Amino acid sequence: MQTMLRQQTAQGAGVQTTDHPARAKAVIQIFCPGGMSQVDTFDYKPELEKRSGKPFDPDGKLQFFASKPGNIQGSFWPFQQHGESGRWISDLFPQLAKHVDDLAFIYSMQSKTALHGPACFMMNTGFTLPGFPSMGSWVTYGLGSESEDLPAFVVLPDPKGLPPGGIINWGAGFLPAVHQATTLDSRAGHQPINDLFPPQNFDAVNRDSDQAGLDFLRSLNQQHLSDRQANTDLEARMSAYELAARLQLSAPELSDLSSESAATQQMYGMHDETTTDFGRQCLLARRLVERGVRFVQLYCGAENTTAKKTRPNWDSHEDVVRDHGHWGRVLDTGAAALLADLKRSGMLDDTLVICTTEFGRQPAAQGAQATGRDHNAGAFTAWMAGGGIQGGVGYGTTDELGFKAIEHPTYCYDLHATALHLLGIDHTKLTFYHNGIERRLTDVHGHVIPELIKS
Repeated sequence: MQTMLRQQTAQGAGVQTTDHPARAKAVIQIFCPGGMSQVDTFDYKPELEKRSGKPFDPDGKLQFFASKPGNIQGSFWPFQQHGESGRWISDLFPQLAKHVDDLAFIYSMQSKTALHGPACFMMNTGFTLPGFPSMGSWVTYGLGSESEDLPAFVVLPDPKGLPPGGIINWGAGFLPAVHQATTLDSRAGHQPINDLFPPQNFDAVNRDSDQAGLDFLRSLNQQHLSDRQANTDLEARMSAYELAARLQLSAPELSDLSSESAATQQMYGMHDETTTDFGRQCLLARRLVERGVRFVQLYCGAENTTAKKTRPNWDSHEDVVRDHGHWGRVLDTGAAALLADLKRSGMLDDTLVICTTEFGRQPAAQGAQATGRDHNAGAFTAWMAGGGIQGGVGYGTTDELGFKAIEHPTYCYDLHATALHLLGIDHTKLTFYHNGIERRLTDVHGHVIPELIKS
């Protein structure tokens, strides 16, 4: 049977109960699609530097995702130790390095696939196939929202486009449809939600003049629903229209950043053409959580296409310095500003920040110029901060070249279980009966990682 009953609210909230005291009340997840290179960012490997230029696979027996292994390639950026914890971070992230004592690193992340779309699905939903509920949907199904005027689950895609796999990454799957995310357009000067407001030539239509029609429509919808209780799409559509009416007031205030100080906007990089889009996403994420949104996901990168100046995400097959150099500065500026802003306001204590990618990259060079790296499902790094996380720690290790996780191999199930635990939820009890199976975010897997949690 269904283990968590939903309240019949506009947000379709859960029962707002937890299995144990929660350390976090909201989540901001930064997703870096394309495959961020662990050995160029957070996973320092001195042996990789020592053996750089030597054959990675002298026997020629290995096959990477899209290439045969080239020579071993050391990091394209030097690493340094930072903070009281002495954690190593590459020079690609000078601003994030200042927050190293707030970050907990999982160095031994793995995926079951090296294909972008399925790997994004796995990191978001726990399954490589489409059609399963995203983490944000599970969280809002279990806990609901603290806001009546904003959605419980909001996604801010990269302005360049959707990520690999598209909107399925934040779908509700078989959960009631009301738990899928609301997508906001974060670009300056754009409506945050398409068609939220009538065209300018509809001057006669306003909130007051439209109320009678909305009330009549609500009564018809309720009558229609009464004979179709099992149709969650219908209920979700009704809730969405009702929420849209409230968003006509809340969304413009949310997306109007003129109330933010010049210093804050500068900190988020909104003065710089390269960093302004993601900086705006990060600032909006803070404002959303501040207003009671339960789960916010923002994408640092879009669907994969060929490079113009750079690739539109972290998929650096041809030129790591070009592509990671661009996206590194984008992530570094926005994420560091978000952490500083949350900490300054006291919100970091109960806001869990997660930064991940779908898989890592190989420690050997790729391409004719030996300046790229191929996909690597065997090792990548994720980090977490705030919301009960013990900063300055690392969990798991990869081998001496950063090729494969060897100590505490960790999948999305463990990250998801830990996040749910910090939100006060036992991941084994958050279930939904579907097609004869009690489904859950962590499937039949997952363990809370106590080493990442403050005692």
